[in-house]
Amino acid sequence: MSDTSLPAQFSRKIPDGDTHQRDVCSTCGYVHYVNPKIVTGAIVLHDERILLCRRAIAPRIGFWTLPAGFMELGETAEQAAVREAREEANAEIAIDRLLAVYTIPRIAQVQIMYLARLTSATVSPGPESLEVVLAGWGEIPWAELAFPSVRWALEQFQTVQGRDDFAPFANPPGEFGDTKPMT
Repeated sequence: MSDTSLPAQFSRKIPDGDTHQRDVCSTCGYVHYVNPKIVTGAIVLHDERILLCRRAIAPRIGFWTLPAGFMELGETAEQAAVREAREEANAEIAIDRLLAVYTIPRIAQVQIMYLARLTSATVSPGPESLEVVLAGWGEIPWAELAFPSVRWALEQFQTVQGRDDFAPFANPPGEFGDTKPMT
C-alpha cells in the first residue's frame, strides 16, 4: 500500500506493457496519460444555407468556422455539438447524422462533425463569436476559413448534399490538419 501523503515524483519512462513514454509516479506507479482531445461540431443547415461563426477567441480570431468545440465530461458527442451551436450562435439545432471523423495528430485532436438543421431560424453571436451568418454555398468566405477541417467538412458535405446513403468521411488523402498537405 502506498503512502498518499508523499509528494508525487514523476519521471518519463515507458511503463511495462506500453509502447510510449509517459509520466510515471515513482512513489505509487500512477501513469499520467495525455490523450487527444475530442472536438465536436456540425454543419448546420437552414433553407439550403450553412451556419458560419466568425471567431471571437483564439486561435484564429476573426476567421470563420462551423459551430464546434471541445466535449465536456458527461456529455455525448451529439450533446456537445448541440451545446456548441447554442454557445457560439445562440442556435437550437437537431442532429441528423454523422458527416466525418477527422484525426489531427499535430494538435492532438479528434474532430467529430455532424450534419444538423436549425430548429429555429433565430441565430445571433454568442460570447465566442464576433458574428454569425447563414451563408449560401457561393457566399462562403473560403479564404477566411479558420481551420483546414472546416474546409474538409464543407467540401465533403457538398459531395453528398441531399443524400443520406453515405459512409462518414475521414481526413482527405494526405491531409493531417496542417495548413498544407503533408507528404
